Amino acid sequence: MTAILFVFAGSIIALGFCAYLIFWILKQPEGSEKMKTISNYIYQGARGYLWQQYKVVLLFFVIVFCILYFMYLKGFLVVFVPFAFLTGGLFSGFCGWLGMFVATKSNARTAHAAQQSLNKGLRVAFSGGTVMGLMVVGLGLLEMSAWFIVLRWYFTYRQPLAGNELFTAITSTMLCFGMGASSYALFARLGGGIYTKAADVGADLVGKVEAGIPEDDPRNPAVIADQVGDNVGDVAGMGADLYESYVDSIVATMALAAAAGLGFKGVITPLLMAVCGVIASLIGYFFVQTKEGATQKGLLRALRKGVWTAAGLVVVFSFLIIKFYLPENFGIFWSVVIGLLAGVLIGQFTEFFTSAGYKPTQKLADTAKTGPATLIIEGIALGMLSPFGAVLVVGIAIISSFALSGGFANFSMGLYGVGISAVGMLSTLGITLSTDAYGPIADNAGGVSEMAELPPEVRQRTDQLDSLGNTTAATGKGFAIGSAALTALALIVAYRDHIVHEAARLGVNIDMSSVSLFEPNVIIGIFIGAMMPFVFCSLSLKAVGRTAGAIIEEVRRQFREITGLLEGKAEADYSRCVALTTKAAQKEMILPSLLAIIAPIITGILLGVKGEVGLLIGALSSGFVLAVMMANSGGSWDNAKKYIEEGKLGGKGSAAHKAAVIGDTVGDPFKDTAGPSLNILLKLMSMVSIVFSAVIISYSLFK
Repeated sequence: MTAILFVFAGSIIALGFCAYLIFWILKQPEGSEKMKTISNYIYQGARGYLWQQYKVVLLFFVIVFCILYFMYLKGFLVVFVPFAFLTGGLFSGFCGWLGMFVATKSNARTAHAAQQSLNKGLRVAFSGGTVMGLMVVGLGLLEMSAWFIVLRWYFTYRQPLAGNELFTAITSTMLCFGMGASSYALFARLGGGIYTKAADVGADLVGKVEAGIPEDDPRNPAVIADQVGDNVGDVAGMGADLYESYVDSIVATMALAAAAGLGFKGVITPLLMAVCGVIASLIGYFFVQTKEGATQKGLLRALRKGVWTAAGLVVVFSFLIIKFYLPENFGIFWSVVIGLLAGVLIGQFTEFFTSAGYKPTQKLADTAKTGPATLIIEGIALGMLSPFGAVLVVGIAIISSFALSGGFANFSMGLYGVGISAVGMLSTLGITLSTDAYGPIADNAGGVSEMAELPPEVRQRTDQLDSLGNTTAATGKGFAIGSAALTALALIVAYRDHIVHEAARLGVNIDMSSVSLFEPNVIIGIFIGAMMPFVFCSLSLKAVGRTAGAIIEEVRRQFREITGLLEGKAEADYSRCVALTTKAAQKEMILPSLLAIIAPIITGILLGVKGEVGLLIGALSSGFVLAVMMANSGGSWDNAKKYIEEGKLGGKGSAAHKAAVIGDTVGDPFKDTAGPSLNILLKLMSMVSIVFSAVIISYSLFK
């Protein structure tokens, strides 16, 4: 009991430090009245979007809750599952809302701080990002520790179980609340991604290419919608995404510990590692600072100093935890180290393929001289090549963590080692997510300084912070994709074990000891699973295209009909673009999200539980590679544009720059809508399969 109280205390520490940072940020000056007005426009737009999203998602959650409660009445679920589904969605949604609130309250304050020095601007923006990072881990630990306490009490005193049966029942139930977190995360990531990229594409194509006005120019009617999109997509969406990754990886590993017969100590170890990650992230936060006039490498070094400090402390803490709790299985410690190293290496590969400091993106920028067609071809080719490193790293991480944890002698221990590797990768999420969420704040700060007509040196400092944010965002996406792959794999194994548990409870004999690739239902499941990410991405990209088209027409209309707008003598109707994008994004996110939930249920009923395993494996295989490809293509197109804007190849306004802007608009939905949403798709499909496993066992047509 002392251990779980320690986990609860860890969540309180994280949330308490978040509260301290929020009060500190709100005490910082916002600057001039014009800066306050612009910041408030962004806040109101983001708040309006999220409230509209909550209305849509609330209806979905009410319907699914009723379905799950009906399943409980029919004996397919325990009574806690419908309520766990609700809490998972509630906590995930709250992470996104609070992250958005702090980010929108930090943008003008970052711009004002940048008037004084680069380091002060960095501290305010990074503090805003840290609230997002620590809120995710704090709420995740709070939810998991609370459910563990409740379920342990229930299965000990109300429906008495003992030994391994007790922890199997607890973890099987806890697995199900991940469905709520994953469901909300998909709506948030996909809806926010459609919003932000549609607004971005509309603002860039009409403003920068057609009208020839600068980025974030106040004459552009879509500029506020673009700034709002940074918050609802890259802050609220990313927070909900990594919240469910964090929770799913820990709960799946707890379930694997129960399946391996490791008892309470094995089950509690992932939670204790997560608490140590919180403490390490808090310490790492204080190492992030820089000097005035720092280069991009200096700024990147400042952020990495915090991340590496946290990672080093996690290694030390994990050594002590495993030495004390699982000394007879000490090889698991090396799985933790492998997970941390894998996260770093995936980030390095991502940076190599997307940063303008390396040859691939510089060569991509060079192709802009011959026009947008060659630039797009080269960007797609670069993206297709880029998964090589990430796949290699994840493959080595899986086999190494499996072997070093004793998998070749004890298969279940090897699987637990793979799960622990995913937990290790996500253990520093408190600070890793901070470096990612900081980017949109810096981007917004640049927009505020441009629209408020601050001195050029302020925009130069915010551009430095923004450029750094692009690099950390690209590596953050690689980190999120890599952790999603390991988490999805752990969930597939947990699904197999859950099927065995549910079949025994229902009195059905199912042999899950092996799944043969020669079984036709498994082959069909693999084909369907491999197809799913492509269908999902198609629907997502089409949604961005349709919404962006509407924004483009609206911006053109305002330029045409509002007299004096392009001359700066009239004010644009920002609210019209915000409202249009909000309505379209809410409508367009529904079909792809429902596809992720309905497809596993139908496949399971038609092809059986083994066909469902094929579905999940096929989706993981193609989805992981496709997500890396899309994220890296988009990131490289974005940085190629910025490389030219720095004065290379003719600089802003040149033919190469116009081609690069077009390439960037193609890459925007790749890297910020479809690609990141695939992370959630892979895990949500596994979660739906787990929650509906009893229905699939009972009603499958393929016995």
